Amino acid sequence: MPRARTLDTISRYYDAFNAGDTAGMEAQLGEPFAHHVNEGKIRHGIEAFREFNKHMSRCYREQLTDMVIMANDSGTRAAAEFIVNGVYLETDDGLPEAHGQSYVLPAGAFFTLDEGKITRVVTYYNLADWIAQVS
Repeated sequence: MPRARTLDTISRYYDAFNAGDTAGMEAQLGEPFAHHVNEGKIRHGIEAFREFNKHMSRCYREQLTDMVIMANDSGTRAAAEFIVNGVYLETDDGLPEAHGQSYVLPAGAFFTLDEGKITRVVTYYNLADWIAQVS
């Protein structure tokens, strides 16, 4: 049962992501919360995650496909692998200029959960691949 609950939580998190429903993503989070982004500092707390989502929504439009979600039996750890299908909407600080470029990028994430809520997300993708696609 704990594993099934975790798989459901992660599925709801990514369903909300694909719907552009950042509040739905945030509803799956618990405190204390830590967000480890691919190329950046760790963001602590749901409010910091909310600000990150506002920024991302302004600069990128993304849909995740080919989703595979895995979880341990106790439901405390999970991982997801997926393909990011995106459009670069607005230039992000320190990155190439945005012109509405499309990109397709394999990515993954690792999760820690406590009582069915996500308390840690670690996201990985190949930044050099993304830069090559949008440059």
